[in-house]
Amino acid sequence: MSSYCDIAPGHEWHGPYHDTEYGFPIEGDAGLFERLILEINQAGLSWLTILKKREAFRAAYREFDPERVARFGPRDVKRLLGDAGIIRNRLKVEAAIANARTVLALRKTHGSFAGWLDAHHFVDATAQGRKGAMEQRTKAEWVALFKKTFRFTGGEIVGEFLLSAGYLPGAHRTSCPVSPRIIERKPAWMRAGIPS
Repeated sequence: MSSYCDIAPGHEWHGPYHDTEYGFPIEGDAGLFERLILEINQAGLSWLTILKKREAFRAAYREFDPERVARFGPRDVKRLLGDAGIIRNRLKVEAAIANARTVLALRKTHGSFAGWLDAHHFVDATAQGRKGAMEQRTKAEWVALFKKTFRFTGGEIVGEFLLSAGYLPGAHRTSCPVSPRIIERKPAWMRAGIPS
């Protein structure tokens, strides 16, 4: 079975994303919010479609600024549903707006979207019946948490979001030339011990 590391290098669209973004830690709420919105919009479509429409998404969703998107109202929904440059799906559009509002709420409780992710990265394993005091959250645990917190976040969407943002290992094969560059950046999945 081929992996993204097999098909992406050298590709006009996939290559740059694979080499410089996929699996690398993302800083800032706008970057994390962008990745979440793009992953949600990819559901049922190819990632190539999303990469080709990325600039149109950036313009339509105001540079993925959660504060601006959270203020979107019915007029903005109508504008987005009429924008041929993006994915015109009402559920995905409404999820983007609702999720922007969620990011703003997370800022109040955790300082930022990244702060919320970091605060939930570890779970009390003993409470889950596993050995060890604190363990990194499993994909299934992340999916359950995202479903309680965000809209339109199924298993594939959450899994790809976490892989692509450096919260789960496995975005690249260990033999991929990009892997050492990601490891240098110390993504969340490399963290060990109890969070500070």
